[in-house]
Amino acid sequence: MSRTSNRADGAVVRDFLSVADLLEDPQLARLYAALARSGEATVQELMTELDLAQGTAYAYVNRLVDAGVIETVRDEQPRTYAACDIDLTLTSSEDAQEYTITSALVDAVGRRETDDDIDTYIDRHGIDGLATALTYAVDRERGEVTHRTMADDLDMSPLAAEIILQALRPVVVEHFDGI
Repeated sequence: MSRTSNRADGAVVRDFLSVADLLEDPQLARLYAALARSGEATVQELMTELDLAQGTAYAYVNRLVDAGVIETVRDEQPRTYAACDIDLTLTSSEDAQEYTITSALVDAVGRRETDDDIDTYIDRHGIDGLATALTYAVDRERGEVTHRTMADDLDMSPLAAEIILQALRPVVVEHFDGI
């Protein structure tokens, strides 16, 4: 699902809607992220890793397959699934601002259920704010910015910047090479 486009064709709209579902539902995002981390998994393995009920796990997997963000890798029982790469860039017509949605952002959203700092940040700044913080987290891990730079740029307290940067560090380490 790697696509950058400003076209309004059905595939791009479907991709956007599929990714929007992931960003709106942290449980779906967690399941997607678990698959992205493991490479491939069965529903039983996902149930164990994420502590999901069987019906819930199958419903989520089916929903994500239908959305096109995960795919069946092996059709024999037990079926094995894998996450599709996500790299969707959207441009707002109002402010010409570009937003990129990646697997790393979906993973960060999925951690909202288990990380109070990410949850609080999303409540205060939204998903777009989390995407911006993730960009700063990558830059910080590369030694290009500090928490104070982020705080100054985004008009927030240095403590708030440090808290979210620390919360996002595991996401950065898992998704970005060379860090």
